[in-house]
Amino acid sequence: MSCLRWTNFVLGILASLPPMAHVLELPNKLALDGGLWLAVQQHLYRGWGPFLGGPAEIGALVTAAALLFVRRSDSRTRRLTAIATAAYGAMIVAFFAFNAPVNEAVRWFAAVQIGGRLQVTALLGTR
Repeated sequence: MSCLRWTNFVLGILASLPPMAHVLELPNKLALDGGLWLAVQQHLYRGWGPFLGGPAEIGALVTAAALLFVRRSDSRTRRLTAIATAAYGAMIVAFFAFNAPVNEAVRWFAAVQIGGRLQVTALLGTR
């Protein structure tokens, strides 16, 4: 059980890093103009989801569920583990409900020069 607990702990940290990075960088990203913001969105984050975020979140959910099964006889730890398992599940649901649609929309945006200023626009007919 100790190995499972440590695995869950490490996966939980890895699953929390991308959301925390987004929260911590938000004040600086809000100060960017549209074109620069778009460049950051489309290039800096490429690969986070498939290579770090997604596997870590799924791994954290699976190991938390396994810990929940192992701890089913201890009511104190079972309750806390159930809360953690539900939180990992909610994190995945929140991603698909809120982040995934925005990521899909931003994928089809482009920066264009309008009146000497970089503007963000949606590319039509690219789907």
